[in-house]
Amino acid sequence: MSPYGSDRSPRRPMRRKLLQALTAGVVLATATGCSYTWKDFPRLGMPTPVTEEAPRILSLWQGSWAAALITGILVWGLILWSVIFHRRSRTKIEVPAQTRYNMPIEALYTVVPLIIVSVLFYFTARDESKLLALSKPAHTINVVGYQWSWGFNYIEDVDGDPATPKLPAPSVGEEKKEGAVAVPKELASIPDRFAKDFPKGAEGVYTQGVPGDRNPQTGNPGPTLWLPKGEKVRFILSSNDVIHSFWVVPFLFKQDVIPGHTNVFEVTPSQEGTFMGKCAELCGVDHSRMLFNVKVVSPEKYQAHLKELAEKGQTGFLPAGIKQTDPARNSETNKL
Repeated sequence: MSPYGSDRSPRRPMRRKLLQALTAGVVLATATGCSYTWKDFPRLGMPTPVTEEAPRILSLWQGSWAAALITGILVWGLILWSVIFHRRSRTKIEVPAQTRYNMPIEALYTVVPLIIVSVLFYFTARDESKLLALSKPAHTINVVGYQWSWGFNYIEDVDGDPATPKLPAPSVGEEKKEGAVAVPKELASIPDRFAKDFPKGAEGVYTQGVPGDRNPQTGNPGPTLWLPKGEKVRFILSSNDVIHSFWVVPFLFKQDVIPGHTNVFEVTPSQEGTFMGKCAELCGVDHSRMLFNVKVVSPEKYQAHLKELAEKGQTGFLPAGIKQTDPARNSETNKL
């Protein structure tokens, strides 16, 4: 008599273990989601967007999940159909008929993945071009990454006088170069195509963080970057040592901070509050301490904060990146 029909069938313990595993999985999945509500479910794990650009990223995320779910259901359905209706105990066939060189099937499993990847690529490229497009920003902030914290150069005309500070004019050789601009020596590593958009009279103020800093309102570790609500901000990312990554979690967006290369993006904060940020690139032994905060306030409070930094003596700029030759600094001429 077949052992599969006896009382000592090995299938029963296996079924019990499978049922227990499924039950444990359901409990684990529901228990870890206790802090979320059904209102959070459509975001599929993403935080609430706090910029005007973030909903585009959220939409791409949701669309990718929908495509993956449809593809998964189709694949799982075919697997279950084969397991149930073509199992050996049902057909009584030791080795089923083998199918070889079926051109329609081979064409199907070659063309369908190409279509899926092409559609995902199209929507990703479309949204990426929109998110990285540059305009004339209301504010420019140079984010400087260094081991093991962050510095923020507010490139602003804090005193309201476009005649200050008095910067040295470009050298004779630079005057002949199209787009050459005079900037403070601390910002000399920033390419001319970005420096030309600096506001006139930008003497600037800065915040220099250390890992032990704390936000006074929330107690979260790291320095605090202030932003004005409803006004477009350009971030110019530079590094003084190794590769970092600037990630403000509810922006739903992050970008690498690379020595010798300047990355730029723009956002318009749409919600006031204090939000967490972190380095998203393994940059060394104290990478986990490279945390910071972003505080979005009204434009009036933002301007008041800049004046407070000036009153504290935090005027001027932190060095923005490693030194580069002029050809290297302006080697990338493409405009996003």
